[in-house]
Amino acid sequence: MSETLLLGDPPITIHLRHNARAKRYSLRIANKDGKVSLTMPRWSNLRDATKFAQEQEGWLRKHLSKRVQPIVPVFGGKIMFDGFNAPIEHGGGRSVRFEDGVLYVPGRDEQLIGKLKGYFKTVARERLVHASEHYAGKLGRTIGSVSIRDTRSRWGSCSSEGNLMYSWRLVMAPREVQVYVAAHEACHLIEMNHSDAYWALVEKVYPDYKPQRQWLKRNGALLHSYQL
Repeated sequence: MSETLLLGDPPITIHLRHNARAKRYSLRIANKDGKVSLTMPRWSNLRDATKFAQEQEGWLRKHLSKRVQPIVPVFGGKIMFDGFNAPIEHGGGRSVRFEDGVLYVPGRDEQLIGKLKGYFKTVARERLVHASEHYAGKLGRTIGSVSIRDTRSRWGSCSSEGNLMYSWRLVMAPREVQVYVAAHEACHLIEMNHSDAYWALVEKVYPDYKPQRQWLKRNGALLHSYQL
C-alpha cells in the first residue's frame, strides 16, 4: 500500500513516491484522474515532506479547482472528435463509423468505451503515420516505427533512432492540431531539442503552428478527461 498524507481542510490526499534519483521534492497532478503525487528524494523525511506540501497548498488547490471533471462516454452523449462534440449513437454492423458528424457505434452499452477507444487508436495511427511520413519527407528524413499510446505528459515524442510515439487522444483535437504534432515530432529527426533552431525548423515546415500549439495547451485537460 502506498504512503499518503492528508493536507488541509477539506483534505487533499497526497501519494508519496520515493525516488533515489530525485534531487528535490516535487508535486504532480495526474491529468487522467487528478491524483496528487509528491516525489521524495532519498534523503527526505515525512516531516520535511509535509512542510513542503503545506507550503504548496495554495498552488495545489488552485490547479485542482481548474480541473475538468471526468466524462464517461454514453450512447446519446457526446465526445470530442476532430475538435467537435460528436454525438454518440447506436450503429449497425461490426465497426465504428463517423458519418455526417456522428459517431455510430455497434454493440451493447458495456462495449461502447472499448469500441470507441479502439476506433480512436486506429484512426490516430492511420493519420499520424501518414502526416509523419509527409513531414519527414519534406525534411529529407525517414521515420522508424510509430507507436500509439495513451500518454499523460506529452502528445508525442521522437527517439534518437527516429521512432515516433503519439497519444491516440490527438484524434479528439482539430485535424490541424493533429498535423501540427506530426510536424513537430518530424522536426525532432533533425533537432533533438527545443532550441531556437528547432522552432525555426517547425515554422519552416508548418508556418501556422502557434495557434495549434495554443489549442493543445488550452484544451489538453479536456481531452484527458474522457474516461476511455
